[in-house]
Amino acid sequence: MQKDLNILRYEDAALCLPVRLRKVALALPEERKALAEEFRLRAGRPMTVLLPTGEIPLNVFVEPEELEALCDLATEFSRYAAAETLREGYLSVRGGFRVGLCGTAVMKDGINTNLKNFSSAVIRIAREKPGIADSVAPQLFRNGDFANTLILSPPGGGKTTLLRDLVRRLSEGVGEYGPRRVSLIDERGEVAVMYRGEPQMNVGPHTDVLDACPKALGIPIVLRAMNPQVIAVDEITLRDDLRAVSMAAGCGVRLLATIHADNVEELRQKPLYAQLLADKVFRLAVRVVPIEAGRFYQVEELPC
Repeated sequence: MQKDLNILRYEDAALCLPVRLRKVALALPEERKALAEEFRLRAGRPMTVLLPTGEIPLNVFVEPEELEALCDLATEFSRYAAAETLREGYLSVRGGFRVGLCGTAVMKDGINTNLKNFSSAVIRIAREKPGIADSVAPQLFRNGDFANTLILSPPGGGKTTLLRDLVRRLSEGVGEYGPRRVSLIDERGEVAVMYRGEPQMNVGPHTDVLDACPKALGIPIVLRAMNPQVIAVDEITLRDDLRAVSMAAGCGVRLLATIHADNVEELRQKPLYAQLLADKVFRLAVRVVPIEAGRFYQVEELPC
């Protein structure tokens, strides 16, 4: 019998672990493998697996040397090549996985230049869900063109997963509307999960990815360099981000972005996001609504 894809992704993520920890991780019952979201490693503490119900400890304590070994495995024994993201506290791994790291920051002139003496790590078990945007994407067009759209959900609610699949659909083409040139500003490396210049996730054939670049800097770069029809960004959080998306909208480029919020009313209650609504940059919102069977996507018109 063919294994569940979620179990296969779990087992692929376990390959990032040092051998002793990997053996324990692979012994987890398959029903739990299918639900697992992260491996969490803390020096001197039991390794845990994060499930939707919370962390469960596994019967193995993490040695500090194993955190070093994890970093070597994740970088394929080339930490120098991964220095840019390592100093930001994460590593992108072949296959679409992401390793977050904590340890001692190496500071120079007030800037963190590296991490050493690792104390903890998290391996995110990234899973694509192709097709979840199929019913949503056609609803995001007005007058024959894609309408500027916000994706709303609380942290961990599935915004990034939906964003990724919407980018793929826009890049491939949505029905009669045809493919769009999409520039994806992947500041934290969680959407496309670039590895040596190649997306590990399917973001579509006409998508250009600017990786590990702040949104406020990346949006002007792609406007000048890539002639995008749509710019996609994950998690607008800063006033500089707002200025950049407003500038892009003024250039006639369409926008797709995510924000932490349950609904539009919550946006209105936060001064930063209230300004976003007042500027009328975005026309539509997609709420990610949790339901017993998974998630439901509700498209709403924003005030004009």
